[in-house]
Amino acid sequence: MVNESPDARPHRRLRPTRRGKIVLVVGVLLIVSAAVLIPLSLLGSDEQRKERDQPHKTLLVPEGRRASEVYASVDRALGLASGSTRKAASTVDLKLPAQAEGNPEGYLFPATYPLDAGTEPAGLLRYMADTAHKRFGAGHVTAGSQRNNVSVYDTVTIASIVQAEADTASDMGKVARVVYNRLLKDMPLQMDSTINYALKRSTLDTTTTDTRLDSPYNSYRVKGLPPTPIGNPGEEALRAAVSPTPGPWLYFVTVGPGDTRFTDDYAEQQKNVEEFNRSRSRSGGGSD
Repeated sequence: MVNESPDARPHRRLRPTRRGKIVLVVGVLLIVSAAVLIPLSLLGSDEQRKERDQPHKTLLVPEGRRASEVYASVDRALGLASGSTRKAASTVDLKLPAQAEGNPEGYLFPATYPLDAGTEPAGLLRYMADTAHKRFGAGHVTAGSQRNNVSVYDTVTIASIVQAEADTASDMGKVARVVYNRLLKDMPLQMDSTINYALKRSTLDTTTTDTRLDSPYNSYRVKGLPPTPIGNPGEEALRAAVSPTPGPWLYFVTVGPGDTRFTDDYAEQQKNVEEFNRSRSRSGGGSD
């Protein structure tokens, strides 16, 4: 809220001698042995056969997950001690833009990743970042960033805000437009999602006290984009950030499921916020 064919040669019937019978028997035994040995050599060791016969494991990284949440998911999927993946992230060399300053937030691309007995956190994180590098480095993303007068990293940051704020996919383009419009007017973004990121939480209730938070992620107090993305955006949010919906909007609030209202009039926004607060009060939520 703002305040991806056998040989057809003829056969001859032979009557083998005793010697011929012995040779034939030995030959048959060799053929049978080979028929057994070949499949076993293809199967490999007992451990490899067990691994092959088990269903393949995967890790799903949903759109919008924060890096901290991705690390925890990798730990659970690989059966590692809590904090193992976070530690690996601090040492592995990932393909990130200079502007990221080594922080992979925003570049752990949401997708389903295959896992096997040899999967390690460093390799999995590298795979995620490489995927993001390819997707975010695509020509249409670069062109869109230039058109919007922002860097590709900034585009990813905007996409992460869109991912967190939009109630539906159809709202994403409008949310992105609000971000650009406020940046152009040198207005603080006033996005609750950036405060939630700073406070390591997810909630609809942002209080007046929250908006006084001393953090570079407090977009109520600090103008411009937050220093990093606030999650790992998916394709739809990225498209919205690259090609935002045209419009004059400066404010939006999701009054109810599927009911997000956009406006460029502050008084109208206040009425929408009041309706949001009444709805929250009736459902047991609230704000101060």
